[in-house]
Amino acid sequence: MRRFLALCLAGLGAAPTVEAGAWPQERGSWFASAAVHLTWPQDVTTWTGLQPTGRYDALYLEYGVTDRLTAGLDLGRSVSGAGKMVGFVRWPLTREGARIRIATELGLGRIEGAAVVRPGLSVGMGWDRGWVAADALVEQPLGGGTGADVKVDVTFGLTGARGRKTLLQVQMGQESGDPAFLRLAPSLVWPLTDHLSVEIGGAYGLVGDASMGIKLGLWADF
Repeated sequence: MRRFLALCLAGLGAAPTVEAGAWPQERGSWFASAAVHLTWPQDVTTWTGLQPTGRYDALYLEYGVTDRLTAGLDLGRSVSGAGKMVGFVRWPLTREGARIRIATELGLGRIEGAAVVRPGLSVGMGWDRGWVAADALVEQPLGGGTGADVKVDVTFGLTGARGRKTLLQVQMGQESGDPAFLRLAPSLVWPLTDHLSVEIGGAYGLVGDASMGIKLGLWADF
């Protein structure tokens, strides 16, 4: 696991997930996203019907406490697939306006009923109508027991006409005691109003993940 984490961190040339990241929320502003993820086996010969074989729901919230301190709440599923509730704070390590943004965060919460600490590192770079971002998180149980879970998401994004966004996310991770996984997760985001957008996407496992799926979500900022 340590070797895998070192390789992931060495590859952080950019920054965070779609929701999280090296860019802090402005003071007094909110960002929220809610999503439903449905999955099926890639091997369609094993299907007994169209019913999804996996589902999980996620809710993510961020609030700008100050212009440099962001607090948030992450509800849903951990890398291992267990239910989670993690609160976190994030603060930038680079000055405002820097071309490459770096931020660190620290989260505390519970995953599958066990207390965890979740440190993270984000790096990001943006340009006119586009950005690249990566976000690394380690979910470490407190009080001994099982080892840590690791996740790294790398996201490439483009903003088109009328604020529409095209995203391609590469998701990597490793649950303690299991092989590492790698999957692709493209999605499209359409604004519905000035403060609300809808996201439609998919996911396809490449390594250590034999599933494929779809994602339906809503983004809100206010």
